[in-house]
Amino acid sequence: MSVLRQILARPLAVFGLIIVFLTVVFALFAPWLTPYEPNAQMFDGLTIEGAPLPPSAKFWLGTDLLGRDLFTRLVYGAQTSLIIGIVANGAAVTIGAFVGITAGFFRGWIGAILMRFTDLMMAFPALLLAIVLAAIFKPSLWIVALVIAMVNWVQVARVIYSQAVSLSERDFITAERSLGAGSWRILYHHILPHMVPHFAGVVHFGHCHDCAFGSDAELFGCGCATADPELGQHYFRKSNLFHVGALAGVCARCGDRDVGPWI
Repeated sequence: MSVLRQILARPLAVFGLIIVFLTVVFALFAPWLTPYEPNAQMFDGLTIEGAPLPPSAKFWLGTDLLGRDLFTRLVYGAQTSLIIGIVANGAAVTIGAFVGITAGFFRGWIGAILMRFTDLMMAFPALLLAIVLAAIFKPSLWIVALVIAMVNWVQVARVIYSQAVSLSERDFITAERSLGAGSWRILYHHILPHMVPHFAGVVHFGHCHDCAFGSDAELFGCGCATADPELGQHYFRKSNLFHVGALAGVCARCGDRDVGPWI
């Protein structure tokens, strides 16, 4: 309750919490909150000249170049961005946590090899890797998730590694070893519980970054398929209200940023 009171006392945190809540609600209940299918091309969705329609009572945010309802695609785009963040960030955190804890706790030649491999992976530019994979395979949601998981685990590994090294040198860990406790008991009962706050931090800020990267990848044409709704498509496809998608993406990221320090 004290954390909730601290959040409510900060206007920015309340604003961010509202944005995060609305984004999740729109993503989870998209089929019930939208009047059309995201890929439905309406016969009356374009003008006689074939131009997109402006906002109206029927199409709240207008239509895109194919006559599809922009409000519907915006809501489903939030769903796609949320999936990218959860799947890709979950994989990145799992890999990074395993590498960081193993290298930081056991150290020695195992830790040296793992951290040198981590340094090597840090040299890979994420967007360039996404472009290469999209050129080899068909651009899709899973290409973006794969790139994020392959690149972003290194930052997680670095953070967790430093904390694991610090914890393994604490006096209570030394006392546990002197009492004959094994490595797995120390890991399970002492190292992992102390890592929970750090896991929460890297999961949150990693999700914020991954959602933004998904839109960036779409901007370069290597994100989701053409028919799949995604917030970055409002940039890449140059719809008549592309700034609405941009504003939605920025608001969602700002919401994550404002709530993040209180997690």
